[in-house]
Amino acid sequence: MKHKDNYLFDNPKNVQRLLRVFYFCCAVLVGLELVVHRHTEHAWEGLFGFYPLYGFVGCVVLVVVAKWMRVLLMRPEDYYQASTDDADKDNANQRAVDVEQGRAQP
Repeated sequence: MKHKDNYLFDNPKNVQRLLRVFYFCCAVLVGLELVVHRHTEHAWEGLFGFYPLYGFVGCVVLVVVAKWMRVLLMRPEDYYQASTDDADKDNANQRAVDVEQGRAQP
């Protein structure tokens, strides 16, 4: 019988604890937004929740651009294998031609 390793996040209780810690940190940071005075360069930076919204929008844009780039840059699964197979076929064809013309021995 195989022994399956239990990792930290395999237990749903640990995942819930981690989420609670994240939510608590978010609540503390939003609370600090009401208290801490920021020295801003532009008027919109002083809006309540500007930086969290800016970060969220930035992450969404990053994911959308990455998906677009994946479609643009993605290659077939056998991209490299196909190129070596074609080169092998070309070499074999050239060798056959050389043998027929007497430039190489079979």
